[in-house]
Amino acid sequence: MKLNAIVLAAAIVACTSNISGSFAQEKKEVPAYKILDLPRVNLKKFKKNKQGAYILFDGTSLEGWRGYDKTVVPKKWVLDDGAIKFDSQANVGKDEGGDLIFAYDFKNFELELEWKVAKGSNSGIFFLAKEVEGQPIYISSPECQVLDNENHPDAKMGVDGNRKSTSLYDMIPAKPQNAKPYGEWNKVKIVVNNGKVEQWQNGVKVVEYTLWDQSWIDLLQKSKFSETKWPLAYELLKNVGGKSKSGVIGFQDHGNDVWFKNVTVKKL
Repeated sequence: MKLNAIVLAAAIVACTSNISGSFAQEKKEVPAYKILDLPRVNLKKFKKNKQGAYILFDGTSLEGWRGYDKTVVPKKWVLDDGAIKFDSQANVGKDEGGDLIFAYDFKNFELELEWKVAKGSNSGIFFLAKEVEGQPIYISSPECQVLDNENHPDAKMGVDGNRKSTSLYDMIPAKPQNAKPYGEWNKVKIVVNNGKVEQWQNGVKVVEYTLWDQSWIDLLQKSKFSETKWPLAYELLKNVGGKSKSGVIGFQDHGNDVWFKNVTVKKL
């Protein structure tokens, strides 16, 4: 009996070793990446409103803005009746698109803006983002979804509506879902304060979460940015903002017409 027990124990150890080895082989390595150090603006040059918030866009100029991973504003981002517009029909060449950022690293802040979309349009608002060479902005940034909920297929994807307007994209659904239809302006506020994040839509807090703790890791692991699905995104997003816990604010080029206006940021 003792001999059999020893043989059985050895077999269990061998099987366990094989399983561990299999898991080790399946685990994907994080590829090398480079965070770019591109020009930043002097925020003190920008005016403040009565509430003490910096006016990042005054309706007349794209000063302070440029393309993500670029030094200029892509030509598909234009001024349109007091708003920043991504013009999908602009005949300027396929290389003149890309995400748009305000070139300043914010840490604790209150971002307010208004957005509207054309029928069937999709976009996003990013924050605490890093500029990672050759990678999309959302690989390092939470995304506050911008969407025509009624006409874009992404609204029916994900889990429990977590890809609808002002949701934390693919992680937390905005509840209640109070977005206005395409062609109408929606007001959004994003508050980031020492890792505590609130996302507001049309005057109502619809999403709340905490960065960098276990709850954040759990959200990532259940999303498209999990360690097994997208190792580099997981590595960057679990440490959103990097060592400085800060990053740029940006708007997404998803190939669809979208407008943003009245963009302000109050430092906290």
